[in-house]
Amino acid sequence: MLDVEAQMPQKEKWTTPPFDPRFPNQNQTRNCYQNFLDYHRCLKNMNRRGKNTQPCEYYFRVYRSLCPTSWVQRWNEQIKEGTFPGKI
Repeated sequence: MLDVEAQMPQKEKWTTPPFDPRFPNQNQTRNCYQNFLDYHRCLKNMNRRGKNTQPCEYYFRVYRSLCPTSWVQRWNEQIKEGTFPGKI
Protein backbone atom coordinates (compact mmCIF):
# COMPACT_ATOMS: atom_id res chain seq x y z
CA MET A 1 0.00 0.00 0.00
CA LEU A 2 2.83 2.42 0.78
CA ASP A 3 4.73 2.23 -2.49
CA VAL A 4 8.06 4.00 -2.10
CA GLU A 5 8.43 4.68 -5.84
CA ALA A 6 5.04 6.40 -5.95
CA GLN A 7 6.15 8.79 -3.21
CA MET A 8 9.36 9.86 -4.96
CA PRO A 9 9.12 13.28 -6.61
CA GLN A 10 8.90 13.19 -10.38
CA LYS A 11 11.26 15.16 -12.57
CA GLU A 12 8.60 17.42 -14.02
CA LYS A 13 7.95 20.92 -12.72
CA TRP A 14 6.07 21.12 -9.40
CA THR A 15 3.63 23.96 -8.83
CA THR A 16 1.90 25.44 -5.83
CA PRO A 17 -1.39 23.68 -5.01
CA PRO A 18 -4.44 25.57 -6.28
CA PHE A 19 -6.84 27.33 -3.95
CA ASP A 20 -9.25 24.96 -2.23
CA PRO A 21 -12.46 26.69 -1.09
CA ARG A 22 -12.88 24.14 1.71
CA PHE A 23 -9.83 25.69 3.41
CA PRO A 24 -10.02 29.48 2.89
CA ASN A 25 -7.87 30.43 5.87
CA GLN A 26 -4.14 30.99 5.97
CA ASN A 27 -3.57 27.98 8.22
CA GLN A 28 -3.34 25.01 5.86
CA THR A 29 -2.95 22.25 8.48
CA ARG A 30 -6.40 20.78 7.82
CA ASN A 31 -5.82 20.98 4.07
CA CYS A 32 -2.58 19.02 4.49
CA TYR A 33 -4.22 16.30 6.59
CA GLN A 34 -7.30 16.01 4.35
CA ASN A 35 -5.21 15.60 1.21
CA PHE A 36 -3.07 12.96 2.96
CA LEU A 37 -6.25 11.03 3.79
CA ASP A 38 -7.68 11.53 0.30
CA TYR A 39 -4.47 10.22 -1.28
CA HIS A 40 -4.47 7.02 0.75
CA ARG A 41 -8.21 6.51 0.25
CA CYS A 42 -7.76 6.98 -3.48
CA LEU A 43 -4.91 4.44 -3.57
CA LYS A 44 -6.96 1.96 -1.60
CA ASN A 45 -9.99 2.30 -3.88
CA MET A 46 -8.03 2.23 -7.14
CA ASN A 47 -5.98 -0.80 -6.08
CA ARG A 48 -9.12 -2.61 -4.93
CA ARG A 49 -10.75 -2.02 -8.31
CA GLY A 50 -7.58 -2.92 -10.21
CA LYS A 51 -7.37 0.50 -11.87
CA ASN A 52 -4.48 2.86 -12.51
CA THR A 53 -3.56 5.02 -9.51
CA GLN A 54 -2.55 8.03 -11.64
CA PRO A 55 -5.59 10.12 -10.56
CA CYS A 56 -4.31 9.89 -6.97
CA GLU A 57 -1.18 11.79 -7.97
CA TYR A 58 -2.98 15.13 -7.45
CA TYR A 59 -3.58 14.45 -3.74
CA PHE A 60 0.00 13.24 -3.36
CA ARG A 61 1.43 16.44 -4.82
CA VAL A 62 -0.79 18.66 -2.69
CA TYR A 63 -0.04 16.98 0.62
CA ARG A 64 3.70 16.75 -0.18
CA SER A 65 3.67 20.46 -0.89
CA LEU A 66 1.70 21.48 2.21
CA CYS A 67 2.71 18.98 4.91
CA PRO A 68 5.95 19.01 6.87
CA THR A 69 8.04 15.93 6.12
CA SER A 70 8.15 14.92 9.78
CA TRP A 71 4.34 14.70 9.89
CA VAL A 72 4.19 12.55 6.75
CA GLN A 73 6.89 10.21 8.07
CA ARG A 74 5.07 9.83 11.38
CA TRP A 75 1.71 9.21 9.69
CA ASN A 76 3.24 6.61 7.36
CA GLU A 77 4.80 4.83 10.35
CA GLN A 78 1.44 4.86 12.13
CA ILE A 79 -0.25 3.40 9.05
CA LYS A 80 2.32 0.59 8.93
CA GLU A 81 1.84 -0.11 12.65
CA GLY A 82 -1.94 0.07 12.39
CA THR A 83 -2.21 2.97 14.88
CA PHE A 84 -3.11 5.79 12.48
CA PRO A 85 -6.10 7.68 13.92
CA GLY A 86 -7.63 8.70 10.57
CA LYS A 87 -10.13 6.64 8.61
CA ILE A 88 -8.54 5.41 5.40
